[in-house]
Amino acid sequence: MRVRTTSAAACAVLLAVTALAGCNRESSDSGAGGGKVGIDLPRSDSDFWNSYQNYIKKSVKAGDVSALPLTNSQNDIGKLVANVQTFTDQGAKAVVMAPQDTGAIAESLNTLNEKKIPVVSVDTRPDKGDIYMVVRADNKAYGTNACTYLGEQLKGKGKVVEFQGDLSSINGRDRSEAFKACMDKDFPGIEVFELATDWKGDVASAKLQSTLAAHPDINGIYMQAGGVFLQPTLALLEQKKLLKPAGTDGHITIISNDGIPEEFDAIRAGKIDATISQPADLYAKYALYYAKAALDGKTFEEGPTDHDSTIIKIPNGYEDQLPAPLVTKENVDDPKLWANQLEKKS
Repeated sequence: MRVRTTSAAACAVLLAVTALAGCNRESSDSGAGGGKVGIDLPRSDSDFWNSYQNYIKKSVKAGDVSALPLTNSQNDIGKLVANVQTFTDQGAKAVVMAPQDTGAIAESLNTLNEKKIPVVSVDTRPDKGDIYMVVRADNKAYGTNACTYLGEQLKGKGKVVEFQGDLSSINGRDRSEAFKACMDKDFPGIEVFELATDWKGDVASAKLQSTLAAHPDINGIYMQAGGVFLQPTLALLEQKKLLKPAGTDGHITIISNDGIPEEFDAIRAGKIDATISQPADLYAKYALYYAKAALDGKTFEEGPTDHDSTIIKIPNGYEDQLPAPLVTKENVDDPKLWANQLEKKS
């Protein structure tokens, strides 16, 4: 990790002038960094986020950080704002969040910045407002890699349904824009049906049913979030007798994003072809790592890290782009993938 840590003298000056908790290494609140960390979980309606929550809870229980009682904003920006206010009232010295609406959190971020409370954002990059570190994979690469996989599997021809995430989210926008750019450039022979879903499985299923009725020759699907789209999609395809094994006539090539165990099982069973594994374990690990680093007064530079990722500069802070591998039948049993480690960690 390329880390530039403030010197003891500089830390003392900062402490005297601004009372930054990050310099108070002797605080009895939580070991090295000092101070409590407020952690908001973004939702509990997705297998991916439930796995992230479990990793967070285990790390907190192990004492990786001293955390205030965890909150869950349930995909509601109003609840997130209220939870952040509760954290500040309870004396939080750092905050970890995953705002699902990346445009509406700016005011809360400005308030935290005024109070000198650093923020780590997980999986999503707020549009405005200072961020100490974003812990995220390259979501444009998600869209591009999904496009490339589908385009090559379909040999550049066919009709593809794309379940777009919430376009008010940077993740939904990045994946959608990158997927479209790649398809337009590299696979102009494939017709893409963009279905806005707001990350809701029932919406995706209903729109897929309508699209299949109008275009029964659909031969590809890109699901931007397997945690919410996988089960309703497979149920609908099975009901319509369109769920045919990979490699057989009439098979609809499906690639997903998340890397949850259920996707791996579907790959093994030949129901879907691939997924891109979002590292739920690493999201939790490095969210807490950077929260502690913020309390310790550490700063970071652009460049490669010691955990196979790259830190980039963004307009409102820094972003650690963690690796997110493509998973197919060839590597679905790789023990290094987080979804294959869940039983060991339970």
